[in-house]
Amino acid sequence: MTACAIEGGSAGAAATAEPEPERGTEPDPEPGPGPETRPVAEPGPRPGAEPVATDRPEPRTGPEPRPGPGPGLSAPVRTGPGPIPATAPEEDPAPRSRVAAPPPPAGITLTADGAYAARLTAAPGPPGERSWYPERWTLDGPEPYAVPLPLDQPEEPDSEVAPLADGRVLIRRRVADRQMFSLLYPAGPGTGELLLGMVEHPEMTLLPPSPDGRCVYALAAGERGSSLWLVAGGPRGPEEVARVAGHCSGGTWLDREGRMLALDRREPGGGPVKAVAVDLGRWGEVTPLLQIAPESDDRLLLADADSGLLLIRSDAPGHDRLGWGVLGSCLPVRFPECLRLPEAVATPFAVQPGQMLMPESCAVALRIDGARGSWVGVWRPTGRRLHQFAAPLGWLSGAGCWSREGVLRLPYANAATSCGVAMLEAPEDVEPSCVTGRTEDGDDGTEPSAALAAPVVCKPVPLGQAPLHGAVRPD
Repeated sequence: MTACAIEGGSAGAAATAEPEPERGTEPDPEPGPGPETRPVAEPGPRPGAEPVATDRPEPRTGPEPRPGPGPGLSAPVRTGPGPIPATAPEEDPAPRSRVAAPPPPAGITLTADGAYAARLTAAPGPPGERSWYPERWTLDGPEPYAVPLPLDQPEEPDSEVAPLADGRVLIRRRVADRQMFSLLYPAGPGTGELLLGMVEHPEMTLLPPSPDGRCVYALAAGERGSSLWLVAGGPRGPEEVARVAGHCSGGTWLDREGRMLALDRREPGGGPVKAVAVDLGRWGEVTPLLQIAPESDDRLLLADADSGLLLIRSDAPGHDRLGWGVLGSCLPVRFPECLRLPEAVATPFAVQPGQMLMPESCAVALRIDGARGSWVGVWRPTGRRLHQFAAPLGWLSGAGCWSREGVLRLPYANAATSCGVAMLEAPEDVEPSCVTGRTEDGDDGTEPSAALAAPVVCKPVPLGQAPLHGAVRPD
């Protein structure tokens, strides 16, 4: 694989409102309770596997202390994170989900701080003849607005875009067996383009924007080896910064400096998928991150640098389950029963920041995919309860970010609003019953059932009418 740099460049808002369905269409019905299922026997843990933790944690008096950063690291992660242990499971009589995990949605990409977003959208037109172009969203002002960034020729629908903290947008285009990278930015009435260079590789995928806001990396995955490229933010155009043996996928940042990156790797000779940490400050040094069971697939879905909270998907219990752990902690990975939904799959996409050394108190937003579409879930490790909400009409599924105060911002676009943000305040986990005055938790402290319930409607609020420090509760 080779890369070459290209110097020089060439030039080539709407307020939020109550969303309405597009003309001639009706909004999808709210997802309701799934069909009744009979419990089936669950397969036991894999032979030779270490036991895994259940969703009934031992009482704790405070957050687990975490080791300090390694040499040269200022973020609360350690150099060379070690495996997270596991403890024995209890009998799990719940029915198995028969829905495969969906692929990540190709909707919109947000910067780490949520100030900007970018997506590839299409001008109105007949199917197959629509012109695709990049669009940048500004989300840190009193009202969101979108800026189209079209060039003389339309983009291919398989192109990828990623926003930078300075407002520019990186675009990856595939030209034959090469990948071309450029930066787009508003330039008067048109669009400016700065060509960065190309990489001779048939397939590459952009990783989430670096937490530093100025770098973007791309992953070129092969069966026996994968390479990591710095495609924006470097001094000389695209350059290879690390090589990892085996086939890699995913991509999750573990710190706020953009140094520690987690990838899901399958060894060159085959075998299970294990999350590993790649230290970009040490020329791509690779260390194990998740080792729950010898033969289990252990993937990292999301991480929070402030608290160390990790969201994990693993089949160590005998089938795919969503679990959580803490980076650098001696506590095991836990698999909450409330995150295991019949006939639906929950995928985390945002964690509440600013909860230093308090991973159990972080609010986590999840995209829930079922037969009737996608909706929003909110969960905390301490609450052990999944709250479900209907998404705003036109939600760019799987996209959103939390404020430090616990307000979830969900970007959406529909026929009535071309650029909107719905705000949802994280609900309380324990609410007394209006009849008995008791909480809804069982007397024995176990978790309530994870059966699907009709989600509460998440009503978008025009940002011009909403306070900047809070949010309006959904109806």
